[in-house]
Amino acid sequence: MDAKIQKVFVGMLNEDLQTIIISNSTQKEKIAKIKIRPILLKGDLAFQVSEYIDTKVFHSNYGKEEVILRLPEWFQGLFRQAELTARGKQAILLISKKGKATVKYKRLEESRENALNDNLTELQHNKKKNYILEEGNPLPFLVDLGIMTTDGMVIKAKFDKFRQINRFLEYIEDILEYLDKEKELTILDFGCGKSYLTFAMYYYLKEQKGYHINIIGLDLKKDVIERCNELSRQYGYEKLCFLQGDIASYHGSSQVDMVVTLHACDTATDYALYKAVTWNAKVILSVPCCQHEMNRQIRNDILKPVLKYGIVKERISALFTDALRAELLEQKGYRVQLLEFIDMEHTPKNILIRAVKRKNSQANAEQKRNYTELVDFLHVSPCLERLFEEEFVEEGN
Repeated sequence: MDAKIQKVFVGMLNEDLQTIIISNSTQKEKIAKIKIRPILLKGDLAFQVSEYIDTKVFHSNYGKEEVILRLPEWFQGLFRQAELTARGKQAILLISKKGKATVKYKRLEESRENALNDNLTELQHNKKKNYILEEGNPLPFLVDLGIMTTDGMVIKAKFDKFRQINRFLEYIEDILEYLDKEKELTILDFGCGKSYLTFAMYYYLKEQKGYHINIIGLDLKKDVIERCNELSRQYGYEKLCFLQGDIASYHGSSQVDMVVTLHACDTATDYALYKAVTWNAKVILSVPCCQHEMNRQIRNDILKPVLKYGIVKERISALFTDALRAELLEQKGYRVQLLEFIDMEHTPKNILIRAVKRKNSQANAEQKRNYTELVDFLHVSPCLERLFEEEFVEEGN
């Protein structure tokens, strides 16, 4: 990637930025354009990246360094133009077919500059987050689960949980168009636990958005399941029930529209993803946890200098595990994003796999070859891959 590209982004990604428009895509069927704007997250400057894919827009929030890390993905053959507008100046970035970058800067007219020069002030004025579930509106399930007081105020010690719930609902909001509002939707939540998110999902989809839904929460803990069913009956949530059981052995549904699995430990996530694919689920939302399997398997002479450090090996294994899961879902006809679920300061296990079913999409030979080369390089055999292979063998028989 031409060094000029990184230089112009490094210089413009600050509080003076108004907007960045990345366009002139060479693969419009994959992604048409990208818009970037500054936002404030917990009082800190961040950047919202909006990706225009087909007729949908997908939003993700990044820090400055994270945006810089995505530049090669965008400008090595995908996009050929970017317009970066900030207070008092504008930069036009043009990329030739050979990858050479040309940058032209210009001063903005005073009238236009005046329209931009309060950008940071506006960000600060909008510092208060507009949550999907609003503070001040007492929701019975949030009160009973110890997140809100009876007057709707969020308990200080539970504010991170409140933000996490709303963040999860925002990720659902982005994929609502994939869910048919004209029929009853079946949603499975594997490993639901105390079901903060399950109750919030039911309330959001049924009460706020008017979807016809049937949600089933599944967990191993009998006392937790009993408590959740008690609360569901208390709230009159007729289409929300909880069952005791484990992900791998669950066979209670034959058709599912959305599968949610949050913090299912190790290969339990793989079984949930496998079942979601076999059900042809339109949407999958998964936050994996405790990726031990690859940590036990990964072996490579070239990577020995880094794999000898336990903490590094653990994190590399976790990242590879989720990336390979995403790749396998892509091969099964899903468009997959890996997103930050909660802030890294709370837990390093913060990747959310969001997958939506494509129409008539199949993995190409190169994609499969690249996957095979990588797992061979790492000397690993991912559980999800084995599950798909077993299914193929059974179908062949």
